[in-house]
Amino acid sequence: MTDRQSTPQDADLVALLRARDEDAFRILVERYQPTLIRTAMTYVSSRAVAEEVAQETWVGVLRGIDRFEGRSSLKTWLFTILANIARTKGVKEKRSIPFASTGTAQDESGDWLVDPSRLRGSDDPKFAGWWSSYPESWDGAPEERALGNETRALINETIDKLPPAQREVITLRDIDGWTSAEVCEALQLSEANQRVLLHRARTRVRNVLEEYLRVS
Repeated sequence: MTDRQSTPQDADLVALLRARDEDAFRILVERYQPTLIRTAMTYVSSRAVAEEVAQETWVGVLRGIDRFEGRSSLKTWLFTILANIARTKGVKEKRSIPFASTGTAQDESGDWLVDPSRLRGSDDPKFAGWWSSYPESWDGAPEERALGNETRALINETIDKLPPAQREVITLRDIDGWTSAEVCEALQLSEANQRVLLHRARTRVRNVLEEYLRVS
């Protein structure tokens, strides 16, 4: 496995990729392939198709590296290519759901993400839509349960069931550790849209975990 501290920085990688250096390409694949596949799976129906998307993305990188101007990071440029390819395949599979932002606590299907009784009403002059009953704290839950395999599996299952836009944002932010700016740039989202999608996704995951920890 390549030591990240010894890997070339973006500018060096770009120069090497333009020279068609195989080691530089291998470094890039090792660094981003798992995340590419996870991200592609937010658009398409199976891992096999997601792997095809990742493969087409690498072809796109090789074809487009000479035109890369460095106005964004190499990582965000790479994921912009992926998103464009994945969206096209998602449309063909009739699974594409547009990124959308509304100020409600409902998801794209109209289901409530949060029990409305836990939010302040629209008649609240200052805090409409804020929590009136806050989520339960997990501080008292045993560490083994909070970090156990069953809980991790539940989190992954919940994320997999999220609408594609929410799933993609929470995967990049909370699993892959991207910053909000990186997500906005790669997915061509506004900061407000990204924030709403992330909030919805985190709320759904938290609700499921609250229920699990309450009944377990």
